[in-house]
Amino acid sequence: MEHVATTEAYRALALQLTCHAINQASDRQEARTLMQQAIARIGSQIAASIAFIGADCRLVVLPEYFLTGFPLGEPFAVWADKACLEIGGAEYEALGQIAQKHRIFLAGNAYELDPHFPKLYFQTCFVIDPSGNVVLRYRRLNSMFAPTPHDVWDEYLEHYGLEGVFPVVKTEIGNLAAIASDEILFPEVARCLMMRGAEVFLHMTSEVYGSKERSPKDVAKISRAIENMAYVVSANTAGIAQIPIPIASADGGSKIIDYRGLVLAETATGESMAAFAEIDLAALRRYRRRPGLTNLLSRQRFELYAESYRQAQFYPANTMLDGEGDRKHFMQTQQQTIEHLANSDVI
Repeated sequence: MEHVATTEAYRALALQLTCHAINQASDRQEARTLMQQAIARIGSQIAASIAFIGADCRLVVLPEYFLTGFPLGEPFAVWADKACLEIGGAEYEALGQIAQKHRIFLAGNAYELDPHFPKLYFQTCFVIDPSGNVVLRYRRLNSMFAPTPHDVWDEYLEHYGLEGVFPVVKTEIGNLAAIASDEILFPEVARCLMMRGAEVFLHMTSEVYGSKERSPKDVAKISRAIENMAYVVSANTAGIAQIPIPIASADGGSKIIDYRGLVLAETATGESMAAFAEIDLAALRRYRRRPGLTNLLSRQRFELYAESYRQAQFYPANTMLDGEGDRKHFMQTQQQTIEHLANSDVI
């Protein structure tokens, strides 16, 4: 990574917002209108939040699929037309204007089209810099019911290479990387990003919030911070409206965790800007460069594990190279994987 002058400390905000789903939109035009309305609403909320937090708020992370919600059985082609953003499209332009206006790095998550894979879409985490440009685009690698780069692995690598699979962007507010939703439960994702220099993980999620007991995802957020000696900025939805699922099923618990695993800020349920905290890059870098028992990064021996990973065959790659698929495809592939693991005495 090239050297970039950085701000030693700034504030980050995990902005907890209600997702207004567009599933019931009658056509593409209505869906796009709803998305632009959401962007305008979010722009006002960001402006008010920064006015409260202060001008040193340089990073705002939005929840998972904040513009659209998620598909409820819609065929690939229908969801692609109705809900998926185009690279460089109107939605990115409008979000870029918000980032420019407030001189912030704005991170979010959306379903996105890719001209290299015209029959598919990918769930994409993005970061927009203060100039309004998308400087990071990460496609979710582990998903239950949506296509991923792993499903078209060989061809995806031809287009984007491994650095495009695990992107890290070096910015004035640190080395940023994104993790989507329940991928926080897959330690290898964060690990591969850390290997490429990630200092701040931007986690966009929509999940059940366990306010009394830490949920598996909450435990994982703390674990990813500790084992990678990195910040985690995790933004959850404040419920998903306009779908049959009860609105508060995925609501609350947005938080910021530091490189020691300490929760610096956490919000309860409902729309909230309470999850903001200081990101102290200078302290993080001192911590990473200090010898001792707690410096887990310098104690990693990856050669110990590499051969086991190379030999392991679990969920298969390249199952969607023909560009076709539906929910049934994902269930069948998972069932076949379980049967394979059982026959191999793994489970």
